[in-house]
Amino acid sequence: MTPLRARLLLSAASAEQFPQTPYPEIGFVGRSNVGKSSLLNRLLLQPRLARVSSTPGCTRTVNFYLVEERWVWVDLPGLGYAAVSRQERQQWARLIRHYIEERQQLRLLCVLVDSRHDPSPWDMAVMEIAEQRQRPFVVVLTKCDKLSAQQLQARLAQLQHLLAQCTFVVEVLPTSARTGMGREQLLAVLRRYCMAPVA
Repeated sequence: MTPLRARLLLSAASAEQFPQTPYPEIGFVGRSNVGKSSLLNRLLLQPRLARVSSTPGCTRTVNFYLVEERWVWVDLPGLGYAAVSRQERQQWARLIRHYIEERQQLRLLCVLVDSRHDPSPWDMAVMEIAEQRQRPFVVVLTKCDKLSAQQLQARLAQLQHLLAQCTFVVEVLPTSARTGMGREQLLAVLRRYCMAPVA
């Protein structure tokens, strides 16, 4: 498998710093410690592009990566376990909400959920925002290599039940950054939503 060409375009601490580019964007959002950076690196086959840390809350800015010179992947700050101030957590939440609601270049939102746990209220709130704003989103179950086949099927059934009334959910995909499970399937979904340039 050939790595995808990617480079950090910009790290933004506020919406005013978001870049104005002609490229379609894929947003990646999830709670701290969900394995977001690891999954990004596995998708790109670049193990050190997105910073991976054992300390939750490592991603503290909105990081824009230019991929293959034709689309942008956006790594949004993780929320939940990060040992940061309440004020900073609220700032991140506002920034994430602004990106989902207002970003014109956004074509698809990937909501990462740890497959080992029930979706959190915050996970469901992000999906609700995407649904209300009519933003297509895919639920990406992470760390699925840690589940038995029976546990994984139960988690998939749970998510499909919770999302049964959602119009804008595209798919629920099991993945593993460690084994590469789901990489090709997720890339196919991402490509499908980014074929045409943003008007």
